[in-house]
Amino acid sequence: MLTRRLLLTSTIFFTLFILQESLFSQVRLPLGGFSLFLIFTICWSALSTPEVGALTGFGAGLLLDLAPANDGPIGQWTLVLIVTGYGIAFLRYGDDSLRGNPFSLVVLVAVGVVVTLGIYLTTGVLLGLDLGTGFQLMKILIGNGIWTLVVAPFLLPLISRLHRAIFETRETL
Repeated sequence: MLTRRLLLTSTIFFTLFILQESLFSQVRLPLGGFSLFLIFTICWSALSTPEVGALTGFGAGLLLDLAPANDGPIGQWTLVLIVTGYGIAFLRYGDDSLRGNPFSLVVLVAVGVVVTLGIYLTTGVLLGLDLGTGFQLMKILIGNGIWTLVVAPFLLPLISRLHRAIFETRETL
């Protein structure tokens, strides 16, 4: 059962990663646009237990670290997404008011994307990466938050169905 879940989840994330890198990263939107892969990762983590959220962050971070467009050191995305995936899953898993409300999930995912990018940029500055001016970084953070608020409600039903199909099994006696 665990192998099936891992294989299906890995296939979904790898397909989404290829789609993000080949198609969505080429689209230029005002205020920087959005990352479909990051939205999917944060939403998947929010629907999971904290342990699965951390594992999701590890796998997604590893894919982002190996992306051709990544300028940071190997392991930076992995570290950031492990912490964010665990944190988002922990917040949502422990709070019943967040679990039952789809609007709160959309807001949590948008905040999670902004926090993830903020942590990535902060660790990038600490590691000595040249990331651009403060105005450009704020524009990217705000733009990603706004675009995530726009895109996430359309993706949430699909992500929820996929997550439910993989993780909720019915065993018969």
